[in-house]
Amino acid sequence: MPVILWVALGGAIGSAARYSVNVWSGRMFGTEFPLHTLTVNILGCFIMGVLTELMALKLHVGQETRAFLITGILGGFTTFSAFSLDFAYLVERKQLVAAGSYALASVVISLLAVFAGMNLIRTLYAA
Repeated sequence: MPVILWVALGGAIGSAARYSVNVWSGRMFGTEFPLHTLTVNILGCFIMGVLTELMALKLHVGQETRAFLITGILGGFTTFSAFSLDFAYLVERKQLVAAGSYALASVVISLLAVFAGMNLIRTLYAA
């Protein structure tokens, strides 16, 4: 099976898992605070760290398996895990300025982009 199909299959699984965590968290703790997103981001980052280290040190897996687990399942579950891994790689390479800039830009610009998108739609549909 082509790698892109492994990614798509993993993405479907990860997205379904994220939805399940969202529903469970909302029922257990309410929706006042985005605990569901925080949970998914922290869990996804932890699993990303575990899997990447296991695959690098112990498990000799092929491109399809890596793509299915990392890009597919975890990418569908949370893209925050990919951001965190990129940040960790920059830190490990001692590129601290780049890591700090990447983290700051990712958080600040992404938040600004959310507000910009919201404002655009509110402006377009405010009648």
